[in-house]
Amino acid sequence: MPVQKSPTQGPESLPRRTFLANSAKAAACGILSASAATGWMLPAQARAERNAAKTGAASGPKARVVIVGGGYGGAIAAKYLKMAEPDVRVTLIERSPSYVSCPLSNEVLSGERDIDSLTFDYRGLTRRGVAVIGDEVSAIDPEQRYVRGTSGGRYNYDKLILSPGISFDYSPIAGMSEEVAATSIPHAWKAGAQTLLLRRQIEAMPNGGAVAIVAPPNPFRCPPGPYERAAQIALYLKHHKPKSKVLIFDAKDRFSKQALFEAGWKTHYGDMIEWVSAAGGGAIEAIDPKSRTLTGLVEDFQADVVNLIPHQRAAQIAITAGLTDDSGWCPVDQQTFESKMHPNIYVIGDAAIAGAMPKSGYAANSQGKVCAAAVAAAINGDTPPAPSYVNTCYSILAPEHGISVAAVYQLEEGAIVPVPGSGGLSPMDADARERAMEVQFALGWFRNITADMFT
Repeated sequence: MPVQKSPTQGPESLPRRTFLANSAKAAACGILSASAATGWMLPAQARAERNAAKTGAASGPKARVVIVGGGYGGAIAAKYLKMAEPDVRVTLIERSPSYVSCPLSNEVLSGERDIDSLTFDYRGLTRRGVAVIGDEVSAIDPEQRYVRGTSGGRYNYDKLILSPGISFDYSPIAGMSEEVAATSIPHAWKAGAQTLLLRRQIEAMPNGGAVAIVAPPNPFRCPPGPYERAAQIALYLKHHKPKSKVLIFDAKDRFSKQALFEAGWKTHYGDMIEWVSAAGGGAIEAIDPKSRTLTGLVEDFQADVVNLIPHQRAAQIAITAGLTDDSGWCPVDQQTFESKMHPNIYVIGDAAIAGAMPKSGYAANSQGKVCAAAVAAAINGDTPPAPSYVNTCYSILAPEHGISVAAVYQLEEGAIVPVPGSGGLSPMDADARERAMEVQFALGWFRNITADMFT
């Protein structure tokens, strides 16, 4: 089935219809969950949970579902589990009172949008009855089935859904560290403070200076994509510092949508953007943060601004809990997303090994819906429904120039694989009108998916 791209109905409608159809019978059987905890979002609800836990009322929980991480995967899993099982008391644990979207965050660097337009709170989920608790999970006990927060709170579960995202491995590039990233060489790979720091550095650089982007090896979480980022930075430079350059030093010899990117760069920015492949000397081994000097396999490079995106792996909590394998990512049953390392724990989004699906916000959203249906079925003793998954990755190269890659996926012999003929790339020979429509599709997708997550 082809992915329909529309500013009013995004391709996320496919898994939503599939989920609701498959979960109709599960919704007839109520699930109750409980969590004795306090939180910044729901003091009244937290008190009610504590009271219910203390009284041990006869109408106590049939099951307890805890979800960790309130991004594209976790927020949607919480919402759709609540929709499938209206009686369940779903508990979402998220350390931040608001979520800043990585998709479209590159536009903050060009000045096309501000960070507030990417920031969402969790009031929509609380209105649906999801208990949103402000805490950071520091430990998971898969035997006793509870998670521990840095606040000291203990959250018991029958089923646990983790959507923890990624962590960074700074060790392959000497001189790089978490502290350096936060203060002088931002990766800006988690939208927020570092996005704004990178923006200020670009604004402060001289006309005629250079911005160096160090792209990570596969697999990495995208968006924000490094190749879209190069275009958005060049958009700002074109208008404000036209003598400047953007250099991309890559740990790879090719990348997704490469021909489309290179053609778009040339059309809008001429020779302002230069990509250096790994074979061409783009693999970076070290950095001197003070001089902003990059050490490559062949030669050194100095830039006015360096955006070094580190190697990536599953979030530290997944590693600590023993949910990862030697790859650094979490192996899961790709039909349900239940961990292959510990039962009753499900991992979705960037941290999971999800077959052919990329590590993107849209993929996490699709997985969250599939996982919510599977968890509802498991609690009710039902067979998990046949899953369907979808993803579209948009990239905006200029205000009227968008490109995309899309696919619908199915389960085949236990692995997520693309449905033949279900998607594909934007055509190379598209005219200006088609490129401009792709931008509108991207903006419509963002409006729809965030409304789905947070309302």
